[in-house]
Amino acid sequence: MSTLPVPLPRESDFSSRLRSPAVAARIGTWLGLTFGLAFLTGLVSHWAQTPQPWLPFPTAPSWGYRVTQGTHLVTGVASIPLLLVKLWTVYPKLFQALPRSPISREGLVHGLERLSIGVLVAAAIFQLASGLANSAQWYPWAFSFRSTHYAVAWIAIGALVLHVAVKLPVVRRAWSSDVDDTSQDRPGTEDPSQPTAGGLSRRGLLRTTWVATGVAVLATAGATITPLRRISVLAVRDGEGPQGLPVNRSAEAAGAVDAAQSEDFRLTVVSGGTERSFTRDELAAMPQTTRELPIACVEGWSATGTWTGVPVRDLLDLVDAPATSDVSVQSLQTRGAFARTTLQGNFSDHPDTLLALQLNGEVLDLDHGYPCRIIAPNRPGVLQTKWVTRLEVL
Repeated sequence: MSTLPVPLPRESDFSSRLRSPAVAARIGTWLGLTFGLAFLTGLVSHWAQTPQPWLPFPTAPSWGYRVTQGTHLVTGVASIPLLLVKLWTVYPKLFQALPRSPISREGLVHGLERLSIGVLVAAAIFQLASGLANSAQWYPWAFSFRSTHYAVAWIAIGALVLHVAVKLPVVRRAWSSDVDDTSQDRPGTEDPSQPTAGGLSRRGLLRTTWVATGVAVLATAGATITPLRRISVLAVRDGEGPQGLPVNRSAEAAGAVDAAQSEDFRLTVVSGGTERSFTRDELAAMPQTTRELPIACVEGWSATGTWTGVPVRDLLDLVDAPATSDVSVQSLQTRGAFARTTLQGNFSDHPDTLLALQLNGEVLDLDHGYPCRIIAPNRPGVLQTKWVTRLEVL
Protein backbone atom coordinates (compact mmCIF):
# COMPACT_ATOMS: atom_id res chain seq x y z
CA MET A 1 0.00 0.00 0.00
CA SER A 2 1.61 3.27 -1.08
CA THR A 3 1.30 6.47 0.88
CA LEU A 4 1.26 9.93 -0.58
CA PRO A 5 4.05 12.26 0.59
CA VAL A 6 2.98 14.82 3.15
CA PRO A 7 3.05 18.23 1.45
CA LEU A 8 5.07 21.00 3.03
CA PRO A 9 2.95 23.58 4.83
CA ARG A 10 2.35 26.94 3.23
CA GLU A 11 2.51 30.32 4.90
CA SER A 12 -1.26 30.59 4.58
CA ASP A 13 -1.65 27.48 6.74
CA PHE A 14 -0.60 29.52 9.79
CA SER A 15 -3.50 31.76 10.73
CA SER A 16 -2.85 32.51 14.41
CA ARG A 17 -3.85 36.06 15.31
CA LEU A 18 -0.76 36.26 17.55
CA ARG A 19 1.62 36.26 14.58
CA SER A 20 1.88 39.75 13.15
CA PRO A 21 4.45 42.38 12.17
CA ALA A 22 3.37 44.41 15.21
CA VAL A 23 4.22 41.60 17.64
CA ALA A 24 7.39 40.58 15.82
CA ALA A 25 8.66 44.17 15.70
CA ARG A 26 8.15 44.77 19.42
CA ILE A 27 9.82 41.55 20.49
CA GLY A 28 12.52 41.93 17.85
CA THR A 29 13.41 45.42 19.08
CA TRP A 30 13.99 44.22 22.62
CA LEU A 31 15.89 41.19 21.33
CA GLY A 32 18.13 43.48 19.29
CA LEU A 33 18.83 45.59 22.38
CA THR A 34 19.68 42.64 24.64
CA PHE A 35 21.75 40.95 21.95
CA GLY A 36 23.57 44.19 21.15
CA LEU A 37 24.37 44.81 24.82
CA ALA A 38 25.60 41.24 25.21
CA PHE A 39 27.83 41.78 22.17
CA LEU A 40 29.36 45.00 23.54
CA THR A 41 30.04 43.55 26.99
CA GLY A 42 31.44 40.44 25.32
CA LEU A 43 33.94 42.63 23.49
CA VAL A 44 34.98 44.07 26.85
CA SER A 45 35.57 40.57 28.22
CA HIS A 46 37.59 39.57 25.15
CA TRP A 47 39.69 42.72 25.53
CA ALA A 48 40.26 41.99 29.22
CA GLN A 49 41.50 38.47 28.45
CA THR A 50 43.89 39.49 25.66
CA PRO A 51 47.43 38.93 27.02
CA GLN A 52 49.03 42.07 25.55
CA PRO A 53 46.37 44.29 23.93
CA TRP A 54 47.43 47.40 22.00
CA LEU A 55 45.30 49.42 24.42
CA PRO A 56 45.88 48.31 28.04
CA PHE A 57 42.77 47.17 29.87
CA PRO A 58 42.00 49.67 32.67
CA THR A 59 42.59 48.89 36.34
CA ALA A 60 39.70 51.09 37.48
CA PRO A 61 37.04 50.95 38.59
CA SER A 62 37.94 47.80 40.50
CA TRP A 63 34.38 46.51 40.05
CA GLY A 64 34.18 47.34 36.34
CA TYR A 65 34.62 43.81 35.00
CA ARG A 66 32.13 42.55 37.58
CA VAL A 67 29.48 44.87 36.13
CA THR A 68 30.22 44.27 32.45
CA GLN A 69 30.45 40.49 32.73
CA GLY A 70 27.38 40.30 34.94
CA THR A 71 25.54 42.38 32.34
CA HIS A 72 26.81 40.04 29.63
CA LEU A 73 25.32 37.03 31.41
CA VAL A 74 22.02 38.71 32.24
CA THR A 75 21.41 40.09 28.74
CA GLY A 76 22.37 36.75 27.21
CA VAL A 77 19.84 34.97 29.40
CA ALA A 78 17.20 37.62 28.67
CA SER A 79 17.73 36.99 24.96
CA ILE A 80 16.66 33.35 25.23
CA PRO A 81 12.88 33.75 25.80
CA LEU A 82 12.86 36.75 23.46
CA LEU A 83 14.51 34.73 20.69
CA LEU A 84 12.17 31.77 21.18
CA VAL A 85 9.04 33.93 20.91
CA LYS A 86 10.49 35.92 18.02
CA LEU A 87 11.22 32.72 16.08
CA TRP A 88 7.71 31.45 16.77
CA THR A 89 6.13 34.65 15.45
CA VAL A 90 8.07 34.59 12.17
CA TYR A 91 8.21 30.81 11.68
CA PRO A 92 5.55 30.81 8.89
CA LYS A 93 7.86 33.00 6.78
CA LEU A 94 10.00 29.91 6.32
CA PHE A 95 7.28 28.57 4.03
CA GLN A 96 6.72 31.79 2.13
CA ALA A 97 6.36 31.27 -1.61
CA LEU A 98 9.47 32.02 -3.63
CA PRO A 99 9.44 34.67 -6.38
CA ARG A 100 8.50 33.30 -9.77
CA SER A 101 11.89 34.24 -11.20
CA PRO A 102 14.71 33.47 -8.74
CA ILE A 103 17.26 35.28 -10.96
CA SER A 104 15.32 38.52 -11.07
CA ARG A 105 16.16 41.47 -8.85
CA GLU A 106 13.25 40.56 -6.58
CA GLY A 107 14.45 36.97 -6.43
CA LEU A 108 18.02 37.92 -5.59
CA VAL A 109 16.92 40.34 -2.84
CA HIS A 110 14.60 37.68 -1.43
CA GLY A 111 17.37 35.07 -1.53
CA LEU A 112 19.91 37.33 0.17
CA GLU A 113 17.39 38.25 2.84
CA ARG A 114 16.67 34.60 3.59
CA LEU A 115 20.38 33.82 3.67
CA SER A 116 21.09 36.64 6.13
CA ILE A 117 18.20 35.51 8.34
CA GLY A 118 19.48 31.92 8.27
CA VAL A 119 22.96 33.09 9.31
CA LEU A 120 21.50 35.33 12.02
CA VAL A 121 19.31 32.59 13.51
CA ALA A 122 22.08 29.98 13.43
CA ALA A 123 24.64 32.36 14.95
CA ALA A 124 22.22 33.57 17.64
CA ILE A 125 21.30 30.03 18.70
CA PHE A 126 24.98 29.03 18.76
CA GLN A 127 25.96 32.05 20.86
CA LEU A 128 23.24 31.54 23.44
CA ALA A 129 23.67 27.76 23.67
CA SER A 130 27.46 27.86 23.90
CA GLY A 131 27.33 30.78 26.34
CA LEU A 132 25.03 28.84 28.67
CA ALA A 133 27.29 25.79 28.42
CA ASN A 134 30.31 27.93 29.29
CA SER A 135 28.49 29.37 32.31
CA ALA A 136 27.91 25.83 33.53
CA GLN A 137 31.53 24.92 32.65
CA TRP A 138 30.30 22.18 30.32
CA TYR A 139 32.30 21.87 27.12
CA PRO A 140 30.99 19.09 24.84
CA TRP A 141 33.17 20.30 21.98
CA ALA A 142 36.82 20.30 20.94
CA PHE A 143 37.15 23.91 19.74
CA SER A 144 38.30 26.89 21.79
CA PHE A 145 35.23 28.51 23.32
CA ARG A 146 36.71 31.99 23.65
CA SER A 147 37.98 32.41 20.08
CA THR A 148 34.95 30.71 18.50
CA HIS A 149 32.41 32.61 20.60
CA TYR A 150 34.18 35.85 19.68
CA ALA A 151 34.25 35.09 15.95
CA VAL A 152 30.61 34.00 15.77
CA ALA A 153 29.59 37.11 17.73
CA TRP A 154 30.83 39.27 14.87
CA ILE A 155 28.96 37.11 12.37
CA ALA A 156 25.78 37.38 14.44
CA ILE A 157 25.99 41.14 14.89
CA GLY A 158 26.78 41.66 11.20
CA ALA A 159 23.74 39.60 10.19
CA LEU A 160 21.64 41.48 12.75
CA VAL A 161 22.65 44.89 11.39
CA LEU A 162 21.86 43.74 7.83
CA HIS A 163 18.50 42.35 8.94
CA VAL A 164 17.57 45.57 10.74
CA ALA A 165 18.55 47.63 7.70
CA VAL A 166 16.34 45.53 5.43
CA LYS A 167 13.38 45.41 7.80
CA LEU A 168 13.55 48.96 9.16
CA PRO A 169 10.59 50.26 7.10
CA VAL A 170 8.47 47.31 8.29
CA VAL A 171 9.54 47.87 11.89
CA ARG A 172 8.72 51.57 11.73
CA ARG A 173 5.23 50.90 10.36
CA ALA A 174 4.63 48.21 12.98
CA TRP A 175 5.66 50.45 15.87
CA SER A 176 3.57 53.34 14.58
CA SER A 177 0.39 51.28 14.73
CA ASP A 178 -1.51 49.64 17.55
CA VAL A 179 -0.54 46.05 18.29
CA ASP A 180 -4.09 44.92 17.41
CA ASP A 181 -4.13 46.82 14.12
CA THR A 182 -4.87 44.33 11.34
CA SER A 183 -3.91 46.54 8.38
CA GLN A 184 -0.47 44.94 8.12
CA ASP A 185 -1.60 41.37 8.79
CA ARG A 186 -1.31 38.70 6.16
CA PRO A 187 -4.65 37.78 4.55
CA GLY A 188 -6.28 34.88 6.36
CA THR A 189 -5.01 35.83 9.80
CA GLU A 190 -7.57 35.61 12.59
CA ASP A 191 -8.97 38.89 13.87
CA PRO A 192 -6.99 39.74 17.04
CA SER A 193 -9.87 41.78 18.41
CA GLN A 194 -12.02 38.64 18.57
CA PRO A 195 -10.04 36.14 20.66
CA THR A 196 -11.49 32.71 21.12
CA ALA A 197 -12.68 31.65 24.57
CA GLY A 198 -9.67 31.33 26.85
CA GLY A 199 -7.39 32.45 24.02
CA LEU A 200 -4.35 34.67 24.36
CA SER A 201 -4.41 38.17 22.92
CA ARG A 202 -1.45 39.85 21.29
CA ARG A 203 -1.01 42.07 24.32
CA GLY A 204 -1.23 38.97 26.46
CA LEU A 205 1.54 37.32 24.45
CA LEU A 206 3.74 40.39 24.85
CA ARG A 207 3.09 40.58 28.59
CA THR A 208 3.83 36.86 28.94
CA THR A 209 7.08 37.33 27.04
CA TRP A 210 8.16 40.25 29.26
CA VAL A 211 7.32 38.26 32.39
CA ALA A 212 9.21 35.20 31.15
CA THR A 213 12.22 37.37 30.34
CA GLY A 214 12.07 38.98 33.77
CA VAL A 215 11.85 35.62 35.50
CA ALA A 216 14.84 34.33 33.52
CA VAL A 217 16.85 37.39 34.55
CA LEU A 218 15.90 37.11 38.23
CA ALA A 219 16.69 33.39 38.17
CA THR A 220 20.29 34.08 37.12
CA ALA A 221 21.21 37.65 38.15
CA GLY A 222 22.03 36.59 41.72
CA ALA A 223 25.35 35.26 40.43
CA THR A 224 26.43 38.92 40.31
CA ILE A 225 23.85 40.80 42.41
CA THR A 226 24.26 39.43 45.92
CA PRO A 227 20.78 40.34 47.32
CA LEU A 228 19.16 38.24 44.57
CA ARG A 229 21.02 35.02 45.34
CA ARG A 230 18.17 33.52 47.34
CA ILE A 231 15.81 33.68 44.38
CA SER A 232 18.31 33.13 41.57
CA VAL A 233 17.78 29.39 41.42
CA LEU A 234 19.52 29.07 38.03
CA ALA A 235 22.62 31.07 38.96
CA VAL A 236 25.82 29.22 38.13
CA ARG A 237 27.17 29.89 41.64
CA ASP A 238 25.27 30.35 44.89
CA GLY A 239 27.99 32.42 46.57
CA GLU A 240 28.97 29.62 48.92
CA GLY A 241 32.49 28.25 49.17
CA PRO A 242 35.61 28.13 51.33
CA GLN A 243 36.14 31.38 53.23
CA GLY A 244 32.87 32.73 51.86
CA LEU A 245 33.79 32.74 48.16
CA PRO A 246 32.86 30.26 45.42
CA VAL A 247 35.50 28.14 43.70
CA ASN A 248 35.60 27.48 39.96
CA ARG A 249 38.54 25.09 39.82
CA SER A 250 39.71 23.18 42.87
CA ALA A 251 43.35 22.39 43.58
CA GLU A 252 42.62 18.72 42.90
CA ALA A 253 41.03 19.47 39.53
CA ALA A 254 44.02 21.65 38.62
CA GLY A 255 46.54 19.02 39.70
CA ALA A 256 48.16 21.40 42.19
CA VAL A 257 47.56 19.71 45.56
CA ASP A 258 50.96 18.14 46.19
CA ALA A 259 53.10 21.00 44.86
CA ALA A 260 51.06 23.63 46.70
CA GLN A 261 51.44 21.86 50.04
CA SER A 262 55.09 20.92 49.60
CA GLU A 263 57.61 22.21 52.14
CA ASP A 264 59.92 22.88 49.19
CA PHE A 265 57.63 25.58 47.77
CA ARG A 266 59.36 28.73 46.62
CA LEU A 267 58.13 31.80 44.82
CA THR A 268 60.69 32.84 42.22
CA VAL A 269 60.82 36.45 40.99
CA VAL A 270 62.93 37.15 37.91
CA SER A 271 63.93 40.29 36.02
CA GLY A 272 66.68 40.02 33.45
CA GLY A 273 69.69 38.43 35.17
CA THR A 274 68.33 39.05 38.66
CA GLU A 275 66.47 36.25 40.41
CA ARG A 276 65.23 35.84 43.96
CA SER A 277 63.27 33.08 45.70
CA PHE A 278 61.04 33.29 48.74
CA THR A 279 59.40 30.77 51.05
CA ARG A 280 55.84 31.43 52.07
CA ASP A 281 56.99 32.39 55.56
CA GLU A 282 59.35 34.96 54.04
CA LEU A 283 56.50 36.38 52.01
CA ALA A 284 54.31 36.57 55.11
CA ALA A 285 57.08 38.43 56.96
CA MET A 286 57.09 41.24 54.39
CA PRO A 287 54.92 44.37 54.82
CA GLN A 288 51.34 43.35 54.03
CA THR A 289 48.56 45.26 52.29
CA THR A 290 44.85 44.58 52.69
CA ARG A 291 42.31 45.42 50.01
CA GLU A 292 38.62 44.64 49.46
CA LEU A 293 38.33 43.51 45.85
CA PRO A 294 35.77 41.57 43.82
CA ILE A 295 36.64 38.46 41.90
CA ALA A 296 34.55 38.21 38.75
CA CYS A 297 34.57 35.23 36.42
CA VAL A 298 33.80 34.97 32.74
CA GLU A 299 30.92 32.63 33.60
CA GLY A 300 29.11 35.69 34.99
CA TRP A 301 29.37 35.20 38.74
CA SER A 302 31.25 37.48 41.10
CA ALA A 303 31.87 37.97 44.81
CA THR A 304 33.84 40.36 46.99
CA GLY A 305 36.55 39.36 49.44
CA THR A 306 39.08 41.02 51.72
CA TRP A 307 42.55 40.08 50.50
CA THR A 308 45.86 40.48 52.31
CA GLY A 309 49.27 40.04 50.78
CA VAL A 310 52.38 41.61 49.28
CA PRO A 311 51.94 44.20 46.52
CA VAL A 312 53.36 42.74 43.31
CA ARG A 313 55.23 46.01 42.69
CA ASP A 314 57.13 45.50 45.99
CA LEU A 315 58.31 42.08 44.80
CA LEU A 316 59.34 43.48 41.42
CA ASP A 317 61.34 46.23 43.12
CA LEU A 318 63.41 43.55 44.85
CA VAL A 319 64.71 42.43 41.44
CA ASP A 320 64.99 45.98 40.01
CA ALA A 321 62.20 45.46 37.50
CA PRO A 322 61.48 48.57 35.38
CA ALA A 323 58.21 50.42 35.88
CA THR A 324 55.16 49.25 33.90
CA SER A 325 56.77 45.86 33.25
CA ASP A 326 54.59 43.11 31.84
CA VAL A 327 54.98 40.04 34.02
CA SER A 328 54.53 36.36 33.21
CA VAL A 329 52.72 34.64 36.07
CA GLN A 330 53.19 30.87 36.34
CA SER A 331 51.00 28.55 38.39
CA LEU A 332 51.72 25.21 39.98
CA GLN A 333 48.66 23.75 38.25
CA THR A 334 49.32 20.88 35.85
CA ARG A 335 45.85 20.59 34.30
CA GLY A 336 43.54 23.05 32.60
CA ALA A 337 44.01 26.38 30.87
CA PHE A 338 45.63 29.55 32.21
CA ALA A 339 48.56 27.88 33.97
CA ARG A 340 50.56 30.84 32.66
CA THR A 341 49.09 34.34 32.34
CA THR A 342 50.40 37.82 31.59
CA LEU A 343 50.04 40.62 34.13
CA GLN A 344 50.12 43.84 32.12
CA GLY A 345 52.31 46.69 33.28
CA ASN A 346 49.51 48.91 34.51
CA PHE A 347 48.31 46.03 36.70
CA SER A 348 51.77 45.00 37.96
CA ASP A 349 52.42 48.60 39.11
CA HIS A 350 49.00 49.16 40.67
CA PRO A 351 49.14 49.32 44.50
CA ASP A 352 46.02 47.14 44.78
CA THR A 353 47.52 44.26 42.78
CA LEU A 354 48.58 41.75 45.41
CA LEU A 355 50.25 38.43 45.72
CA ALA A 356 47.56 37.43 48.21
CA LEU A 357 48.35 35.18 51.17
CA GLN A 358 45.09 35.58 53.09
CA LEU A 359 41.39 35.85 52.33
CA ASN A 360 38.89 37.36 54.77
CA GLY A 361 41.43 37.31 57.59
CA GLU A 362 42.43 33.65 57.15
CA VAL A 363 45.28 31.89 55.41
CA LEU A 364 44.25 31.17 51.82
CA ASP A 365 42.33 27.95 51.45
CA LEU A 366 44.03 25.45 49.16
CA ASP A 367 41.19 25.78 46.63
CA HIS A 368 41.55 29.57 46.66
CA GLY A 369 45.21 29.38 45.67
CA TYR A 370 47.34 28.54 48.72
CA PRO A 371 50.19 29.25 49.18
CA CYS A 372 49.72 32.48 47.19
CA ARG A 373 47.69 33.89 44.32
CA ILE A 374 47.25 37.01 42.23
CA ILE A 375 44.38 39.36 42.97
CA ALA A 376 44.10 42.59 40.98
CA PRO A 377 41.41 45.24 40.45
CA ASN A 378 39.09 44.99 37.44
CA ARG A 379 40.61 41.73 36.17
CA PRO A 380 38.82 38.56 34.93
CA GLY A 381 38.82 35.71 37.42
CA VAL A 382 40.58 33.33 35.02
CA LEU A 383 43.56 35.70 35.13
CA GLN A 384 43.64 35.97 38.93
CA THR A 385 46.15 33.13 38.91
CA LYS A 386 46.13 30.68 41.83
CA TRP A 387 49.02 28.60 43.22
CA VAL A 388 51.59 31.09 41.92
CA THR A 389 55.18 29.85 41.79
CA ARG A 390 56.97 32.27 39.44
CA LEU A 391 56.84 35.94 38.43
CA GLU A 392 59.05 36.78 35.47
CA VAL A 393 59.41 40.19 33.85
CA LEU A 394 58.89 39.93 30.09
